[in-house]
Amino acid sequence: MSQADQTVASLPLSDVASRSFWEGLFPQLTLCGKAARNVDPDGIAGLGPPLGLERLREEGYLQGRCPALEILVTPLARAVADCRRLNIPPAFIFLFDEAWACFEALDPWLRAVLGSQYRVLPDFWAWHIDPAVQESGWRPHRDKGRVALAADGAPLSLTAWIPLTEAMPQNGCMYLLPANRDPVYNTADEGQWRIEIARIRALPVEPGEFLMWNQAVLHWGGEASRFAAHARISAALEFQRGDIRPFNQPLSEPFANHGFETRLKLVAKQILQYRHMYPLAARFEALAQSLLAA
Repeated sequence: MSQADQTVASLPLSDVASRSFWEGLFPQLTLCGKAARNVDPDGIAGLGPPLGLERLREEGYLQGRCPALEILVTPLARAVADCRRLNIPPAFIFLFDEAWACFEALDPWLRAVLGSQYRVLPDFWAWHIDPAVQESGWRPHRDKGRVALAADGAPLSLTAWIPLTEAMPQNGCMYLLPANRDPVYNTADEGQWRIEIARIRALPVEPGEFLMWNQAVLHWGGEASRFAAHARISAALEFQRGDIRPFNQPLSEPFANHGFETRLKLVAKQILQYRHMYPLAARFEALAQSLLAA
C-alpha cells in the first residue's frame, strides 16, 4: 500500500508532521511559497468599494463575485475530493497557500465591513457534501450569536464562505434566515429559533462567487439529493474587527504567511474545536491532540 493510499491517522506522527508528506500528497498546491499566492494586495485595494453592504446591514449577509477565485478554486476542489477519498479531514487544505489566497482576495469587502485593521480568526473548515449518500452540511446554528454585533447592530465579525464547486439546492447549498425576517435575531432568545419556512433563503453560488454573513445570522447547509450532478465542495474562514477583544486566539494579520508548523497546529485546532459539528473518529481526535502537543 502506498503512502497516499493510507489514511493520515494511520501514519506515524513524524510523517503527518512532515512538510514533504503533504507536498507529495497534493502536488497541485503550493505550501508556504509566497510566489504562488496569486494575490496582489495593492491591486486588491484598487478595486474600489464593494457592493452589497446594504444587504449585509438589513439581511445579515452579502453575495459577491471575485474574479481571482475562478483560478484558485479548481485545484482546491480537487484536493478536497482527494481528502475525502483518503479519509483525511478536509481542513488540511489550509496547509496550502491557495486556500488562504482565496480569502485574501476578499480583502476589499472585509475592509469595508470590519475596518482596515481587521484580523483573521483561527476558525476555518472545508466541506465535501456527497450526493451519493445524501449528505448535508452543518446543522442550523449561529456562529457566535449576538455577542458578535455592536450596539448599533453592525458586525464585529464575519464568516466568509467560498464555493469550490457550484452550490445549488440539489447538492446542499447554504440556507439562511435573513436577519430582518428572524424574530429572535439579536435578542436574548436567539437560541429559541422561530422559523417561518417561506422566509428561508436558499443561497446558490458558483465558483468565482462568495458569501459573507455576520455571525449572529442563523444558517445551515442543505441536504444533497442523490440526483445532484456533483458534490458541493466549499471552504470558510472567519474574521473580526481588530479593535476589540479576540473571539478566539491566535489572531492573525491579513496576508500573514504562516510557516508550515503553525498551519499544521491551526488545522489540528479546527479538528478539535468543530468536533461537535461532525462525526470525529477517536483516532483523528488523538492525532489532533498529538499535533498540538508536539
